[in-house]
Amino acid sequence: MRIGILTSSRADFGIYLPLLKVMGNDDYFELKIIAFGTHLSGFYGETIKNIEESGFDVAYKIESMLLTDSANAIASSLGLTSLKFADFWNNYQSEFDLVFCLGDRYEMFAAVIASIPFQIKLAHLHGGETTLGAIDNIFRHGITLASTYHFVATPEYAARVAELRGSDIDIFHVGALSLDNLDELSLLTPNQFEEKWGIDLTRRTILTTFHPETVAVNKNRLYISELIGAINELKDYQVLITMPNADTLGNMIRQKLIDNFANSKHVFLIENLGSQSYFTALNYCSFLIGNTSSGIIEAASFGKYVINLGNRQKGRISGKNVLETEISKENIVRAVRTVEESETLTTENIYYNGGAAHSIAEIIKRLEFKR
Repeated sequence: MRIGILTSSRADFGIYLPLLKVMGNDDYFELKIIAFGTHLSGFYGETIKNIEESGFDVAYKIESMLLTDSANAIASSLGLTSLKFADFWNNYQSEFDLVFCLGDRYEMFAAVIASIPFQIKLAHLHGGETTLGAIDNIFRHGITLASTYHFVATPEYAARVAELRGSDIDIFHVGALSLDNLDELSLLTPNQFEEKWGIDLTRRTILTTFHPETVAVNKNRLYISELIGAINELKDYQVLITMPNADTLGNMIRQKLIDNFANSKHVFLIENLGSQSYFTALNYCSFLIGNTSSGIIEAASFGKYVINLGNRQKGRISGKNVLETEISKENIVRAVRTVEESETLTTENIYYNGGAAHSIAEIIKRLEFKR
């Protein structure tokens, strides 16, 4: 069975990885990876290299991203990506029996909507979720409506997909695919991590990722200033920051971080850790601060508290390890003190269902058999 994999960023590739390994080791499947978006941008670390270093060939490369992050640039990237994929689907639609898409990025949405006139069969991962602080809701739900098959992370998300589609057919609760990485991933030791990144994880460490809120865009300058103020207060920790994504004002946040911390001795800015190093940092850090989905979905598997900032992830189901915090210096520092006084976590990860990649592969085989 010829499977296309749409991947537009470091984030979605890391989630796909367990599925790629399962399907790549099964002769039933022929994988064809379609890389686009920030994967091909040197500005964002040219993360297509992560795909190749993981042992997978990239069958197709489609360049369509603009480097600026204004609303106009993102709208233009949407249009350009749709145009590029119109040609791509026209030329290569016969190469695929099924194409996987993931999540809620605007680039992914553009690739998907361009496929609709060609009646490409799509399988969507992580549908049904809600993020009230990001315009990604629109993109995610649009991708859901364009897709035939749906692999969701929780029963609640399955119900939402059914509500959106008006049908519960071909919706499968498999859990969060990224958590399969944890079953077989070999983490670095603190010494290996320090050799690679120059950061000593035996010290008290806060792991931070902060993306722009794309609904209340005009508040992002205030938000990043408040976060920077809080980090400057937390001198008894070292802070490892992974850089923001390509959303509106992401470059502004990136530059603010560089301006304030490029020469800092207790704050480290890393563009792209990659899955192994990221999960190593997550394993050894004291806790997380930020507004990334990793804090909601993955941190509980490492027994880590998460100080979740603002509204970007609001609406996602979260576990008892997540502290919802309004974005101000005082609130963030107060939340840190709360975490410091909290008991060691023993909560289970509500997103873990066990063997998501194998479940998806077996379901696809059954569906193919039915046809």
